[in-house]
Amino acid sequence: MTDQALIDAARSSKAWPFQEAQKLLKRYPDGTRPDGSPVLFETGYGPSGLPHIGTFQEVLRTTFVRRAFEAMIGAKPEDGKTRLVAFSDDMDGLRKVPENIANKDILAANLGKPLSRIPSPFSNEHDSYAAHNNAMLREFLDRFGFDYEFVAASDRYNSGAFDDALKQVLRSNQAILDIMLPTLREERGKTYSPILPVSPTSGRVLQVPVEVVDAEEGTVRFTDEDGTEITQSALGGMAKLQWKVDWAMRWYALGVDYEMYGKDLTDSGIQSGKIVQALGGRRPEGLIYELFLDEKGEKISKSKGNGLTIEEWLDYGPPESLGFYIFPNPKSAKALHPGVIPRAVDDYWQFRERLADQDIDKQLGNPVWHLLRATRDGSGEGAGDSLPVSYSLLLNLAGVLGAEASEESLTEYVARYSGAEVDDTNLKALISCAVRYNRDFVAPTLVKRAPTANEAAALRDLDAELAKAAPDTPSDDLQTMVYEIGKKEEHGFESLRDWFKALYQTLLGSDQGPRMGSFIALYGVEETRRLIAEALERA
Repeated sequence: MTDQALIDAARSSKAWPFQEAQKLLKRYPDGTRPDGSPVLFETGYGPSGLPHIGTFQEVLRTTFVRRAFEAMIGAKPEDGKTRLVAFSDDMDGLRKVPENIANKDILAANLGKPLSRIPSPFSNEHDSYAAHNNAMLREFLDRFGFDYEFVAASDRYNSGAFDDALKQVLRSNQAILDIMLPTLREERGKTYSPILPVSPTSGRVLQVPVEVVDAEEGTVRFTDEDGTEITQSALGGMAKLQWKVDWAMRWYALGVDYEMYGKDLTDSGIQSGKIVQALGGRRPEGLIYELFLDEKGEKISKSKGNGLTIEEWLDYGPPESLGFYIFPNPKSAKALHPGVIPRAVDDYWQFRERLADQDIDKQLGNPVWHLLRATRDGSGEGAGDSLPVSYSLLLNLAGVLGAEASEESLTEYVARYSGAEVDDTNLKALISCAVRYNRDFVAPTLVKRAPTANEAAALRDLDAELAKAAPDTPSDDLQTMVYEIGKKEEHGFESLRDWFKALYQTLLGSDQGPRMGSFIALYGVEETRRLIAEALERA
């Protein structure tokens, strides 16, 4: 495929990352900024709580758009035509103590202070609470291989890198008030100020009326918590900005071209867009995405700690499966709980296997095309790869083995089934995930019921046929055998679905299960006959 073929296909693709990238192409028809600097993508992180999947998905989805834009302009990641900044708002004042951490007293004693100036409640390894949470975010993003630049608000504020932009905010103070005050309740409007000074006595970020004394010098006047009138600089980390103003200032100072955000920030995006224009900047392009929900249908929250954490997903499924689950329509809400992991894993590998044989337009709509380019080198290698067994099949095997299920035992079965040593790192990782998932979610729920009279007759029929089968009988032949038995009128199944459900419930202890021919081939003919014998004993 030529570079021009990819450019043409990318510019006509209906896949959502390319539709988003079209906005940037309209912004910069030549594919580059007027000054020749890279097109800047940004994602935001509020380190008041531990990083979660919602944080990760924003970086991933933004990377999808970034790589789609590069494809449209014929650029490669190493060309440096784009940048991605992961920005941490760690100058924000701590409003409440998260529910899901230990040593809450440390945070409680520092409420109101910038997150980057609060001691870490976790260990002495990091200088602050924000530094710990920032490190966790970076560790995961690095583990996945994202190409990004980490920027902390505290570094920009404290170093003076934001000072020019802060002076512009002070110059535009009244214009910003004219935008914000109509959106506030009367009582809130009386004390609202775009600038939040840091108290020189308590170190807390103050929500008080502020008078701009000298915008060019960056000085402001306010009343401190003890009633003292204070005149001090708003520069060099002595103040931060209200959230919507801060967001706009960041767009202005960094020159952000693209940033997506959640539905809960819709109003913030509108007001910040007006404010950045008041500052003399340009609102970035972006997408408003739906939120992730937990099993109860509630929004996942960093402070509540509900829903799946990044680490929990990776205990039970590889990173690529998480990316695959996140990819589809970002404007639709998605539930995140352990039950969605097995299908996400299997669907990922099915789409990856198909990728190499697809036409270019189909490839660009395949989530795996985007996932294979989301890592640092963006090479896209791995198209067409496959595994000899599915995740769901491994889980069924682990469920049957029960307490004997281990990485070693599953590996032995897979090696026998595939006729080769298990040395593929992806397969080894999947086996490890299957053992943990079985232990925590499958094994505790399995209940094998007794077969009914007609089901018992069908099981005896299946056992008799398996007794004639060789140990290496192909899975397709075994599947045909199972089908033919289910079709026999004397067994009384209204449909094959009823027969397979009976097999799942009596042999595996679940309502759903794998392709039985594949399972028998993996587990073994004689081993399956023992399962049937155990089921018949319960009849």
